[in-house]
Amino acid sequence: MVSRESRAWEVLGTVLDPEVPALSVCDLGIVREVIDHGEELEVVLTPTYSGCPATEAIEQSVLSAIAAEGLGPARATLRRAPAWTTDWISEDGKAKLKEYGIAPPHHVIPAEAGTQGVPIKIFGRKAEAVDCPHCGSKRTERLSPFGSTACKSLYRCLACREPFEYFKPI
Repeated sequence: MVSRESRAWEVLGTVLDPEVPALSVCDLGIVREVIDHGEELEVVLTPTYSGCPATEAIEQSVLSAIAAEGLGPARATLRRAPAWTTDWISEDGKAKLKEYGIAPPHHVIPAEAGTQGVPIKIFGRKAEAVDCPHCGSKRTERLSPFGSTACKSLYRCLACREPFEYFKPI
């Protein structure tokens, strides 16, 4: 018999991110915990950033999906610490980003930092070498530090000539 908590994780794996619909909220790593309190389920979410306008929509989608599966009452709790990092995107999520035509973010937190993370460097940050998600070429150039959302940059492949977005690592 599958536990209610396990079934909730399966359901949450089908809830898509409204800004990057190639990924589920689980692929993004924003679902941190599902806790069965007996009377209700608690879904702990960490927004990708504290001002993310999609947070409320994600909460509603999560709760609607839980209710649609008949898993009983549920509530969403936002946990902002530790802050979300692109390192929480699953390997499956990174593969889905690439299939969707978005270059996945590089790993951010060096292994020697453990789980403590490192400060985000904004100034003096060099445009990163990014592999083209279409042909795999490393010959790419950044056209703009911003793409369709603030979390992405716009790039172009110099080999296949296709433009693409890069999910910025944070």
